[in-house]
Order: sequence, then C-alpha cells, then structure tokens
Amino acid sequence: MMGQMDTIRPSIFDGFSGLVAGQSTRQGGVSISPYDSLNLGSSTEDDPLSVAENKKLFCESLGFKIEQVVRSHQIHSDQILIASQGGNFDGYDALVSQDKNLLLAVSTADCVPILLFDPVHEVCAAIHAGWKGTVLNIVSKTVELMQHRYGSASTDVRAYIGACIDQCHFEVGPEVLEQFDMNYIDKIDSASGKGFVDLKAANKAQLLTAGLTPFNIETSPSCTYDDAHRFFSHRRDKGKTGRMWSVIGLIK
Repeated sequence: MMGQMDTIRPSIFDGFSGLVAGQSTRQGGVSISPYDSLNLGSSTEDDPLSVAENKKLFCESLGFKIEQVVRSHQIHSDQILIASQGGNFDGYDALVSQDKNLLLAVSTADCVPILLFDPVHEVCAAIHAGWKGTVLNIVSKTVELMQHRYGSASTDVRAYIGACIDQCHFEVGPEVLEQFDMNYIDKIDSASGKGFVDLKAANKAQLLTAGLTPFNIETSPSCTYDDAHRFFSHRRDKGKTGRMWSVIGLIK
C-alpha cells in the first residue's frame, strides 16, 4: 500500500516565489522490497512500471509533469548541462537552467546532492557529487558557470547540501584518500591505509571558496546510511537499493 510522501524541503529556499526544491525520501511510492517504496532509479532492478509511477507521483506532488523533468545518466564527471527543455540526457552530473517550468533532477543513494539558486537572475542548478565529482570540483565549476553565463554573484547564491552518506560510514582506500585534502579525512588505518572521507564538508568548502556566504548554505543533518527507514543507501544495502531525487525548478 502506498504511504504518505515524505519530501525534504530545504528552509534555505523559503520565501522565493515560484521556486520548488526538495529531496525525495523512500516514502510514498508503489515499489516493493527492497526498493520500497518511492524508488526513482531507472538503473535498478525494480519493476520499470513501478519506477515510472513513482516518478509521476513525486513530480505531481511538486506541481510538475514528468515531461518537464531534466535528467541525465550520471557518470561521476564534471560535465554540466545547460538545460532548455525536459528530457533524459547522458553524461552530465550537473544541470543548470534559467528557464521556467523545468525541474532539474539528480539521482543519489549515498552521493551528495547539491541544489543551487540565484534569486537575482533566477538560475537553478542541481549537482550530483560522488567522491569523483567532488575531487573534480564539480560544485565550484557549476558556480563558475552560473557567474560567467548568467552574471550570478556568488554572494547571492543559496545552496543546499542534501542527505548523503556521512563521514563515519564512508571508508575508502588509500587510492581515494590521496586525492582529498587532509581536512576532510579521519581515522586512517596504518595497516590498510583506509580512512574516512567527509563529502559534505569537502563540498561545502568548495561553495565557500567559490564565494558563497556561510549563512546562504544549508547542510542536511541526515545520513543515508544511518536512516534505513527514510533513505536508500547503496553502501548499506550492498547495491540492491533504490534512488532518491533532489530537484529544483521555477514555476512560471
């Protein structure tokens, strides 16, 4: 039985007329275990009809049709799509648009979703930042694109760093650790060389370096790994799990 939808609405975006922004949870869809219930991931082994129904339900709850959604097959890159129409694209991990009635959507199940909004020039952006995208500075590159293409001032931009895997659960090998600043690494094991990376802090640092002000950045306190009731987690569920969407768009 379909439960009540539980969409996270970042307070950093409150008060902006026509702006719709949020992160889905696993609640409120029609998929069955282990994808229960609001699985929005087409790349999973879930029933495609259930995934399609979930997408429809989620989008309609926000005032959009599925045809208005901009999505891309994500490849952990630093490639950014400037979107002017809805549809499914390939090879982009960040989406940017100034067009109205488009819903930019990135998919995650432990990686970091980041939503950006420039209220002066009405520019929206949605970013998927796994550890590779973080190392490639995809967040700062997206802010730079907003500045150069649309004239956005970084001090105007609001940002939401969504629910993802927290540092205490994100253990990686030395080949990954060596690509991160030590400020975002904890508990390196001398025998294995493994340690724990703080993706939220690393991406927040990129936003600050790009010129955003601290009070214009909101970071979710939630960990996808810890909260199995509310979130899918690729690592916790060993790959057999659903996906959440983080979305942003302006309704004309």
